[in-house]
Parts: sequence; structure tokens; C-alpha cells
Amino acid sequence: MEKGQKKKCVFAGTFDPLTLGHEAVIRDCLRLFDEVVVAIMVNPAKTPCFSIEQREKMLALAFDNQPRIKVVTFIGTVAQLLEKENTKIYVRGIRNGVDLDYENANLYASKKLDEELLAVYLPCPQELLHVSSSIVRNSLQFGTPIDEYVSPKVKEYITGLGK
Repeated sequence: MEKGQKKKCVFAGTFDPLTLGHEAVIRDCLRLFDEVVVAIMVNPAKTPCFSIEQREKMLALAFDNQPRIKVVTFIGTVAQLLEKENTKIYVRGIRNGVDLDYENANLYASKKLDEELLAVYLPCPQELLHVSSSIVRNSLQFGTPIDEYVSPKVKEYITGLGK
């Protein structure tokens, strides 16, 4: 990194919906980097529960439009996203060994596209090891509480949507 250059990273995911785990990773990124690009990744093969606009709104609510966070939507590879954002640093949150194996497999595939990509793995806080977007979606489907998975602002927003 050149002298005076800002430290910038990308943290990407579907954020369907944004969880306390995602928020913890983003807060850790803010401690390490000058700018955090939060990329809502779009997989044309999947149908998310929440629209892109709704996921953008959850991020805005959770971080009160924090000026060091840039939210983007992206369709493509991680290598393409990092090139577009002019950084080589890709942050991933890790809950357990299964996550680590999954992320390493993706890292090795991405490094074939950009060998300079640098993955930064941030461990999940212990009290959030059980949190996932899938659990939130299942809870919403069955009408069970989501309080321990999402922030109060995100819960209020989701509840207001009637999900």
C-alpha cells in the first residue's frame, strides 16, 4: 500500500436479511479499515426473501448511513468486484470450521482469477455463533421470534414489511 493511501476492504454477502453476525463483521472492519465496501451480491440463480432495496435499507438502518461504509450491489465474481472497488482485501466472517472450509475453497477459486487477492477472516463473536440469515428466514416463516438474530432496528423494519 502506498503512503497516504486509504485502507479499503470489501465485505460481500447476500444479507438476506442482515444479521447481528453481519453487523459484527462490519463493525470489526471499521476498526481495521478506513473504508468498508459492503457488497450485496446478486446470484441470478437464487430468489432472495428480501429485495435489494430492502437489504440496502437494513444496512442503512443498522449503520445510520455511516460515511465510511459504502453499500453497493454487484453481479459477478469477487475478483471483478475487488477490481471495480480498487482493493485487493476481501473480508469474510467465520463462525466455525465448516465456514472456514467453504471460504477457503472460494478463496482458492478466486485466486485463480486474481492471485493478489488477500482474504481476511474475522471470527464471529462467540455469542453469535448460532446466527445465520437462514435461521432468520425460517423463524419468519414459522412466526417465531427473531430478536436474538437481528438488531432492534432491523427487526422493526422487517416486522413493518409484514414478513
